[in-house]
Amino acid sequence: MKKSFILIFFILSGCLARPYVSKPDNETHQTQNKIIEAEIVKKALTGDWLVTRGYHVTDNLVANATAVPISHAAVFNSELKTVIEAEGKGIHFSDLYDFIDKSHRIILIRPRWRTCENSEEAWKNAEALVGRSYDFTGTVGFDNPKKYYCSELAVSIYKKWFTGREKFPGVIKPGELYLFGTIIYDSLPRDECPDNYSD
Repeated sequence: MKKSFILIFFILSGCLARPYVSKPDNETHQTQNKIIEAEIVKKALTGDWLVTRGYHVTDNLVANATAVPISHAAVFNSELKTVIEAEGKGIHFSDLYDFIDKSHRIILIRPRWRTCENSEEAWKNAEALVGRSYDFTGTVGFDNPKKYYCSELAVSIYKKWFTGREKFPGVIKPGELYLFGTIIYDSLPRDECPDNYSD
């Protein structure tokens, strides 16, 4: 029991080398939101993944637990400018701007299975899961087939097009999704890369 409390302490305190990031409430943040949004709208296609480092306390926990500065993933629809994501409150729709606003960094990834022919069907697969519960136990390797965590959702909508040669880890981490696709755009951390947001 004592060891569990020690582990939780280290994760919460950021001692696993992933710094805590907090959301600024200022005009600069809003300006950056618009720049990132414009890039995503220009480059992203329906069925693409938006993989992020968020500001919520659970984002910091995920980043520390996985030792990767990425914490969340969602599926994008280019026509609706909307995402489908799995969070603690379950699988739901989110407005693109709101999704960007809660992200310290966004990486746009094109899944290896996405094609012009199947992207709409993949999106419908994601829509069909809206309302399902979040798979908390799945994040530690005990999968519930009726529930989904964020990166599991992102990958599962393409299951029909798997080749059979895929080798997935027991838990698919958001920070590993680049292994299953191509990076199209990376905003990079907002505070570390101010040149990305200059005119």
